[in-house]
Amino acid sequence: MAFNTRKTDYFPYLLLIPATVVTLIVVAWPLVETIRLSFTDASLRPVENYVGFANYEKMFSRRFPEVIARTFYWMALSVIFKIVVGTLGAVLLNAAIPGKTLMRVLVMPPWIIPIPIGVFIWGWMYNGQFGMISGIGQSIGLLEGPFEFLAFKSSAFFSTIVTDVWIGTPLVTVYLLAAMQAISPDLHEAAWVDGASRFYRFRRITLPLIMPAIATMSLLSAIWTFNSFDIIWILTEGGPRNATTTMIIDTYKTAISRFKYGEGAARAVMIVVFLSLFSTFYFLMISRLSKKDKEV
Repeated sequence: MAFNTRKTDYFPYLLLIPATVVTLIVVAWPLVETIRLSFTDASLRPVENYVGFANYEKMFSRRFPEVIARTFYWMALSVIFKIVVGTLGAVLLNAAIPGKTLMRVLVMPPWIIPIPIGVFIWGWMYNGQFGMISGIGQSIGLLEGPFEFLAFKSSAFFSTIVTDVWIGTPLVTVYLLAAMQAISPDLHEAAWVDGASRFYRFRRITLPLIMPAIATMSLLSAIWTFNSFDIIWILTEGGPRNATTTMIIDTYKTAISRFKYGEGAARAVMIVVFLSLFSTFYFLMISRLSKKDKEV
């Protein structure tokens, strides 16, 4: 009987073996190999030499700190706009208005459409000669002539943010809408009977209750945005004059375009480090806020 109990205790761990093996092959081994390459001068040459921390020293002695700052700035603006617009969209879709089911379906195309197709459409709209945005700006008098949004540093930077927000907002909206629908209607009805306004009910009931969902989606969106490659690459390839070059774009250019695999691996390791530190800090902050809420 004891043998059977012991066998039963080990059975769940046996079921985890296939998933563990796949994780080690797909995640752990590439990560270890990337760390190893970051300490070498690996390139197209068949022989690679150990160079210690030379790749990291070279990385921070150049313009990489500027790339890091630009990446976090790009990520912060994009995530903030996604959360704000997504929250407003969830509030509207949660309201008792006719046709809201159809609107919930129509809000998803930016997320459903393959990202390259959506980005190509935005690239066409940003075109100064035949793009829709430039044409509308000229027709209403905002622009004196054709304006190439992707040809100037500031406009290209914010244009990539707008595209990223357009693609990522639908998921944020649907996620926060699900969180709002989980709130008991009795809370709003009781506040409405007491004379609370719609804005007061949102600020004192809805917003605090969906804050965990907002925090979770902010973290996930930050990680996705930090690693965003295809949007920037299709629109600008990191230009003009590196105005939209983020860490992931710089890593790709170094490792793939210039065939400096060792330096590219060092940059990839730094991306993992930054994301790990950011996630840890974020979870610690959320846990402290949760403890304060429980104490109150």
